[in-house]
This record gives sequence, structure tokens and C-alpha cells, in this order.
Amino acid sequence: MKLLRHGPPGKEKPALLDATGVLRDLSAVLPDIGPAQLSDTALARLARLNPERLPAVRGRPRIGCPVAGIGKFIAIGLNYADHAAESGLPIPAEPVVFTKAISCIQGPDDDVMLPKGSKKTDWEVELGVVIGRTARHVAQKDALAHVAGYCVVNDVSERAFQLERGGSWDKGKGCDSFGPIGPWLVTRDEVPNPQRLGLWLDVNGQRMQSGHTRTMIFSVARLVSYVSRFITLAPGDVLTTGTPPGVGMGRRDAAGQPAPVFLKAGDVMTLGIDGLGQQRQRVVAFRADAPATGR
Repeated sequence: MKLLRHGPPGKEKPALLDATGVLRDLSAVLPDIGPAQLSDTALARLARLNPERLPAVRGRPRIGCPVAGIGKFIAIGLNYADHAAESGLPIPAEPVVFTKAISCIQGPDDDVMLPKGSKKTDWEVELGVVIGRTARHVAQKDALAHVAGYCVVNDVSERAFQLERGGSWDKGKGCDSFGPIGPWLVTRDEVPNPQRLGLWLDVNGQRMQSGHTRTMIFSVARLVSYVSRFITLAPGDVLTTGTPPGVGMGRRDAAGQPAPVFLKAGDVMTLGIDGLGQQRQRVVAFRADAPATGR
């Protein structure tokens, strides 16, 4: 299934995308798509529904983050060897774990706002993993059974805040609007092997990133197992698994010299993952009175 939430920020309603591409409203069936709706039992109940009997959603509504009530937004850094190389950093011996603030979460097509004082805002297409069952010290062989489904994430990052201001990466990762998620949560049964997915990202129509999850240093199963040793993963938590090469920070000119490119107001990012849908964000300047986009 492809589950999603639609409507104005803070007032999203649950829906599913049927086989013909029609949005079908789930409001009469469940209150929302959140932690309580992500268990295997709850998802199996939804899978038994006949989509044709659900009302179609009219028009072209805003699409929100596909999961409500996300408790933790955990991220993995440098999980593709070629991205580590373009960043000038060694391949990690263990996964690099950091957090993104849940206040940065937004819909897949909402504007991305440059933070105040930003000069190095960058893009990162990533595979997101949504937890469906509590994971605490789980074995790698059992890890994927704790996953409800998968989604597209843009791990937007301010590199100066992340790398040049001391301390942890978190302050360059959790700025408002830096966590577009969606458009859909694609349930685990439709993604039998998360290591067989292509990823891509364009800026203003130019291909910047093109990668594949088979080149991850640490697989999805390894990451879920690893993180669960240190942090209990609860239903509704999102784990985003790292980005392939092609970020703005790592761009080089024809002579192979560093030539970084960063986002500016007016730029448009489009990105997607095989079978998981696409996102599109317009980059806008900082506004102190910008409304929250909602989770």
C-alpha cells in the first residue's frame, strides 16, 4: 500500500493511493496515519479494504508528511563510500548517527526555507525507514520485521552550521523545513529488498545525484539493528539512511578542483526513489514570520 496524508498543515487527513493513481480518503476508517496505525495487524486490516469503495479525494490537495506523531527523526551520515570520499572524510567503521529535529519535518512539496545567515544550504536525497514495531537490541536478521515501510527523505543540510560551527552536526540538520518526507509511506510488503532502489535528485532540472541503495556501506537491516542497541526505536520513528554522491558541497569543476554549489532562493529541487514517489521543493528566503508547515 501507499499511504499518505493530505490537506492544510496541521489538518491533514489520511488517505491511500490506489492502483490507478487516485487518492482515496481513509477518514471514515481511521483517525490518522500515526504510530497506532503502523503495526502489522493494523496494516493488514487496511490492506483488506477495497479502495474502490473509498471516496476519491477531489482536486489536487497539498500532501503532508505521510506519518503523524513522529517521535524521533534519526539520521545516518556518510553511508555511501563515494559520498564520504567527496566529503573528504574516511569511510566510517560504524554508522554515524545524528538526529534531525522533528520540528523540521514537512510535506514533500512544501517550500524549503533558507535559515537566517545561511550561505551553504545543500541537498541530500535519502531512503527513509518508518518503524512499525518497537525495536530494542534487535538482531540484524530480524530487523526488517520491525519496519512498517519506506519513504523519500530530503535531508536538507546547512554545511557551515553543520561542519564549521563546532559541536555536533545537529544544528546544520534541523532547521525549519529541512525534513521533507513523502509523498507516501510504501508498506514493507511492496519493498521486499530495500537494497535494490535507485535514488536521484535534480536542482533546476540538472541531475545532481544518481545513486543506488546497493552501494550503502551499512544496509537498512544493519542500521535498524545497530541504532536499536543505543536508542529504542518506537512505532512512527523515522530513520533516514544516508545519501549517495552528488551533494553541492562535493561539486568539482572540469579540472577536478573543488567548486561547491549551494542552494539559493528561487532554486527548485526534485527528487525521488524507485517505487516510493517524488518530491518537489521550491527554495525560499528566510522569513521570521513563516508559518509552520506541520507534521
